[in-house]
Order: sequence, then C-alpha cells, then structure tokens
Amino acid sequence: MSQTIKRWVVLVSAVSLAAALSGCSLLPKEDEALAPPLVKPAQENYNTVKAEKGTITKSIQGTATWESVSTDVAMFKGQGGRIGEILVSAGDKVKKGDVLIKLVTDGLDLQLKEQELSLERAKYGLKQAQQGGRDAEEVRIAKLQVEVEQIKYDRMQELYKSKQLVADIDGQVVFVEDLQPGDMVDAYQTLVTVADPTKLHLAMRVDNSSEISTAEVGMAANVELKEGTKLVGKVVQTPSSSPQTMNKDLAEKYAKTLFIDLDKIPGSVEIGGSANVEIVTQQKENVVKIPKGGLRNNFGRYFVRILEDGTKLREVDVETGLTASTEVEITKGLEAGQTVVLQ
Repeated sequence: MSQTIKRWVVLVSAVSLAAALSGCSLLPKEDEALAPPLVKPAQENYNTVKAEKGTITKSIQGTATWESVSTDVAMFKGQGGRIGEILVSAGDKVKKGDVLIKLVTDGLDLQLKEQELSLERAKYGLKQAQQGGRDAEEVRIAKLQVEVEQIKYDRMQELYKSKQLVADIDGQVVFVEDLQPGDMVDAYQTLVTVADPTKLHLAMRVDNSSEISTAEVGMAANVELKEGTKLVGKVVQTPSSSPQTMNKDLAEKYAKTLFIDLDKIPGSVEIGGSANVEIVTQQKENVVKIPKGGLRNNFGRYFVRILEDGTKLREVDVETGLTASTEVEITKGLEAGQTVVLQ
C-alpha cells in the first residue's frame, strides 16, 4: 500500500472515532430535576391549662324526689275477695275513714239490715217487758235476747266492714293498683297508698355503692328546686342507718337511697316533685389542683405533661390526693402556675 493511501485511512479512522466520542453532545440536554421546596413544619397546638391553688370538693350529686314521711299502705287483712267498686284514683285527697275500695258483698249488706231489724225488735221487746210490769224472769230473758242480737249484729257489721278498704289517715292517694271490678285480690296485697302531703322529705337514689358509703347522717345537703330556689337540708338516713325491714322492696330501696330533711318546705313543693341535691362528703382548701383530663396513668405511674417555653414538652411524675368529679389534687411533683397539657 502506498504512503498516500495509508495516510488517508488513518485520517478517516480518526474522524470516525471523534464523531463517535462526541455523539452524545449533539443530542439535546435533559432538564435537571428540581429539588422539592422547603416546607416549614406546622407548629403543634396543645390544649393546656394552668395548675392552680384552690378548694377541691368531693360530693354526691343527683336528683331527689319529694316523698311523704307518713304513708298508709291500704290492704285487706282478713281475707281477699272480688273487686266490686274502686272509689279513688291517684291524686285524690281523702280523709281518715273514707272508703277506697269495696269488695263484692254477695247480699251481705241486706243481711246486715235484716240483723239490725232483729236487734231493734229485741230492744223493743225488752222495753215492753220492763214497762208492762212483767216478772223479773221475763225481763231477764228479754235482756238476753237483746245481747244475742247485738252480738250477731256486731259480727255481721265487722264482716261487712271487712269488705270495704278505708283510709287510716288524711292525705293524698299516691298509688292505686291497676284493677277492674270483678278482679280477684288477695289478703295483704297492697291496693292503695295514701300519703300525708304536709310532712315531706327528699329521697335520692345513688346506685354507686362506693359513693353512697361516704355519706353520713347529719351531713349538709344543698337543695335546688326547679324554680331556682336554693335550700339547705341534712341527711337523716343512709343505707347503714336504715331500719331493719322484712319487706324486700323496701330493703332494696333503703340500700340505695339517701333521705334528706329540710326545716322549711316551700308551699309549691308537691309529692312526686323533684329537686337537685348536692351532698358534700369531703373538702380541702389551698391545694394544687388540675382537671382530671390532665392526669395520666401508665400501669400505676401517675404523671403529667408540662409545656415549657411554649414548645417543649416534659413528663413529670406526680402524687395525687383528693379526687373530685372533675378535678384532682396534686400533692407532689407539680406547682401552681405550671402549664399542663390535657389529654
């Protein structure tokens, strides 16, 4: 091969290699990926409260019902029978001796009248014997006849009365058993309850046994009536001071009820009405306290979260004292004025 041809081959090869090496630079450049914009993190908002010094009160609160102190439970004591007539309904005012319910007498009223007639005849016969100058024996027999007829009349009258249920006290009917004429009733079945509306107290049911056990006889009770009137009474009966009774229903009521007396009762109060009652069972003054929502518990460890400088959170172990319905006393680990984060 001649020198001229060799030079030509070398030159072509060099040009081809240079073109290959510079090929990428001939393509359009891709845009570089932009870095994501910097976002300032949002500042977390905390629901906080200041620990404060003050009075903490533990109390029993609820709704109480006005009940009569004196009630009469009316029932047939000798024997039951079939209802003939119901003469009262709830809310009626009655006097002592008023008939509440009558049983079917099966002609006993007529028999009583007939016996009354026999008694009057015997009395008339005795009067004639005494005034007619008859001998002493005839007068004695006439007297015996009067005694016999009187005994018959008294027994029949007692039987007739046993068919009528009467009120033993003046008062208001607060309960009547749901009965209709013709229904059978048993002896000692409660049929009507009459209550004295002039002697009332408050009965407050408390289902929480640990809560009601803290109440004691003599404790003050703050009473607020529906119209806003505020009164002060005192606890007169608790489950532990209640009387013994064989009545199952009454025993169950006593086990969950606090009874409250007031010295003066407004005239607007009626049996069956209600009032709001608060009985203070414990109270401490000048203590550090926080809402219950600020206290945290982890397997028996009590602590609070404190917010410092508006952003820094710190956990602090604490010891607690009196716990009320919405607040808790902190006896150690926290000072008044510190900011506590609520849950």
